[in-house]
Amino acid sequence: MPPRHRLHIVSGKGGAGKTTIAGALACALATRGRRILLCEVEGRQGIAELFGVDRLGHAAEPRICRTPSGGIVHGLSMDAEDALLEYLDTFYHLRFAARALDRFGAVDFATSVAPGLRDVLLTGKVYEAVRRSDKKHPNAYDAVVLDAPPTGRIAKFLNVHAAVAGLARIGPIHGQADSIMRLLRSTGAAVHLVTLLEDMPVTETEEAVAALRPTGISVETVIENKVITTPLDDNQLQRASTGTTMLQVRGLTDQQNRLLTVEFADEAARTLQHRERHLRLTSLGVPLAEIALDPAGMDQAALFTIAEQLREQIELEAGP
Repeated sequence: MPPRHRLHIVSGKGGAGKTTIAGALACALATRGRRILLCEVEGRQGIAELFGVDRLGHAAEPRICRTPSGGIVHGLSMDAEDALLEYLDTFYHLRFAARALDRFGAVDFATSVAPGLRDVLLTGKVYEAVRRSDKKHPNAYDAVVLDAPPTGRIAKFLNVHAAVAGLARIGPIHGQADSIMRLLRSTGAAVHLVTLLEDMPVTETEEAVAALRPTGISVETVIENKVITTPLDDNQLQRASTGTTMLQVRGLTDQQNRLLTVEFADEAARTLQHRERHLRLTSLGVPLAEIALDPAGMDQAALFTIAEQLREQIELEAGP
């Protein structure tokens, strides 16, 4: 069965693990010989760091991972200036003129004074990568995963119609914006928001869902990252959070037991807060997925484990 969506857009507050989840999602999609493109737009080289590969560029799309389930992930790091040069060549056949503009700094000037143009160019490059399968391109992908800007500006980044309103009312840019919006509003695209169960990330997730709603772009999944699980129920956690009943661990001194009791009380209180924030996310009416905290840290094995958790909780393949 083919992937359910051809484009997956992953956003989240900085520090929530957005790039890690995007990489794991690409691995989750890369099964049974599938080719997946994982791309970033912020120039941080987060993908290269995550997979331990050489610095990625805007043109070549090297293989960065072969998954245990039989697929391949390729990587791409996009840059707005290079996207503009490519755009001028593709639509206006101005390769040499574009290079001259770049030397004089006109390209950087254009993307600086018109930030909406930057977003259109970047989303347009992603759109062209998705379209390769329609064109039977030899370098086509089964799906594209975008490590997108943070939740604070994801609605503005994706709402390319608003971005081009003051730039062009006709012509290739406007036409491409129409095509991009049709894809983003269709079942071919999915937006996933990554959050920690902390107050600020949850608040930004709530705001992003609300900001995306008027654009017609829906959120497919909210992914709760680094979730700490416990067998204790709310009543047990509430009693533990008071710290009034001292733990009695055999082999520890009274002082050590007191310190352990205080630490356990803090952890119990934190877990209760996490559960309250989980309820806030539940009220959004968006499907939730939980990724368990791995105290051992992040390596390739941990990435594949997250990919498996995503496969279990998110419907990634089309039905029969």
